[in-house]
Amino acid sequence: MTRPSFPDIPWPDTENGPRILGINPWITDFAAFNVWSRPVGLLACLDMLRNAGASVALMDCLDPTWEDIKWPAAGKYGTGHYPKKELELPDALSSMDRRYSRYGLPRDRVREALAAIDPPPDAVMVSSIMTYWYPGALDVLNIAAELWPDTPRILGGTYATLCTDHARKHANAHLIMQGTMENKSNWASIWAALNRPVPPLPDNAGLGLALDLYATPTYAPILGSRGCPFACEYCASRALYPRFTQGNAKAILNSIISEHTRGVRDFAFYDDALLVNPDCWLWPTLDGIQARNLDLRLHTPNAMHVRRLSLDVCHKLKQAGLTTVRLGLETTDFDNRHDVKLTRKEWEDGAHNLLESGFQLDDIGVYILFGLPGQNLDNVEQAVRHVRSFGFRPHLAHYTPIPGSPMFDEACKASPYPLADEPLCQNNSIWPCVPGNFDWDKARQWKYLLQGK
Repeated sequence: MTRPSFPDIPWPDTENGPRILGINPWITDFAAFNVWSRPVGLLACLDMLRNAGASVALMDCLDPTWEDIKWPAAGKYGTGHYPKKELELPDALSSMDRRYSRYGLPRDRVREALAAIDPPPDAVMVSSIMTYWYPGALDVLNIAAELWPDTPRILGGTYATLCTDHARKHANAHLIMQGTMENKSNWASIWAALNRPVPPLPDNAGLGLALDLYATPTYAPILGSRGCPFACEYCASRALYPRFTQGNAKAILNSIISEHTRGVRDFAFYDDALLVNPDCWLWPTLDGIQARNLDLRLHTPNAMHVRRLSLDVCHKLKQAGLTTVRLGLETTDFDNRHDVKLTRKEWEDGAHNLLESGFQLDDIGVYILFGLPGQNLDNVEQAVRHVRSFGFRPHLAHYTPIPGSPMFDEACKASPYPLADEPLCQNNSIWPCVPGNFDWDKARQWKYLLQGK
């Protein structure tokens, strides 16, 4: 199917509503892999604005968009690599013996497409998913400022929320939005930037996603909740989403049906606490999928809480089409954990319940935390061997020192990098809290261990 060229996408008629352009920037990093990635925060903002009367459009620099752009072939279930352009190492990372690249669409094509938009937008909203990917967001803001100097530029997302002082200093933006847009103060600020009266917040604010802005999607996210009721020491979910909110099953199911009708077969849950209070939306949604006999695959790239995997829960997930299972083991030192408490029995019961429900070993991957400040890496090795003894695939979840997380101050003390001052140094690829930091020989040793060699 031919993908429409971005400049040819017309602004929908909204009876003089403002035209809002959302931009998801490139990734700038040592490596990047697409695991059903979508800028759900930005898509939620665009959905809210559209439901309040705005006209919205999207430029996602991480989506193929044009059929003449050479893009690596998608792998299993729609995941895969991005095209990349090698860049010079930023000064803060100049000591690294690694290649640093911009991942996604070619910069000149993006600028050309943005310059061709007619009429121009009334506001530009730029997302920032990881704190240390901020160079892409700053670059996009500079392009927007060059093309439309008088158009309000709004920066939101993780970097804007958790590294606000840095963003205020370096981002060419009129408004740095901390937190979610459904926050009444943020909602009012957006409309003030547009010089428009503030409309009421739409229903389902923050949980609806403008997925239809992708012309030919091959996968789609499912967002049933925002935030997390837990407070793991290494996580900043509470700083990003102070309240745990869950969505409406009917709206979520309708979104899945709509995307399925457009040809999507792979759906990824974006929830941090998928199995908490599942009667609220998860079970009704899965029941609706089964009642309609939808042919689809479900994936859980954000780890599920093992302690909630009863045999009944596992059966429900399997019957509804769960295909990719990711579990959060974190460590096998069950007496000294930094996350939700998990006993050895709960872990073993959950693992056995998955297998008894019909999941195959290849379906199941297990995250193990690596690189915490002061962590004994011998414990990590033990956890890897323990996971492999079950036949599951272990994955190292490299620790990211995130501002706003309870562990961040400890990370700053343990790291030789200026974590609090330079978000680039929060990149988990440099092993910022591991003594000696990233080392190619050690990286190969861990790779072989994960592979069972």
